[in-house]
Amino acid sequence: MVKVKSSVSNTLPILLRSILIALPFLFCHSVASAQPVPRATPPVPRPPEGIKKPDDERPLTTFEEELRAKRAIKLAEKDHEENLGRARELAQIGKELHESLKNKASVDRASLKKLERLEKLAKKIRGEAGGEDEEVSIVDRPSDMATALAQIAEASETLSKNVQNTPRQVVSASVITDANVLLELIRLLRVLAGLPKS
Repeated sequence: MVKVKSSVSNTLPILLRSILIALPFLFCHSVASAQPVPRATPPVPRPPEGIKKPDDERPLTTFEEELRAKRAIKLAEKDHEENLGRARELAQIGKELHESLKNKASVDRASLKKLERLEKLAKKIRGEAGGEDEEVSIVDRPSDMATALAQIAEASETLSKNVQNTPRQVVSASVITDANVLLELIRLLRVLAGLPKS
């Protein structure tokens, strides 16, 4: 019995020592395996401002949707105000052209610049209304510069009033038609005055 006791007492310290030595390794191994392995993933590129993000992203919150809607309304109101300003300028230029060229046989340089500005404004207004270039028939087609200028002044005023009376949310076919009539009159004036096409 004494022999057995002594052999157990000899192996016990060795076993304890082995366990004590192995415990830190086991602990470190279990801690290391419990932590996720970091993977090198490339960053997701963000789309530039103004470009729509893919539909698979998280849905917007109610607050974000309200902010987006308010921003869209503000932009639409700003665009509408700019269009109203164009319409007022268009009517003014139409009057000025009529007055400055009423008794002249040719178009001077300053009037030509106004005519080009008038054409640019009419095209911008037509574009904002969603229109494009269409063939237009003019009932009382002008045969001289004075008549063409009078009709341009009248068409400018009509287009300006039509734009100002059209609500922001409405797409107006009459605005598009009025703009195309004005552009056709400007084209006819260019022909009558011997000016180059724009």
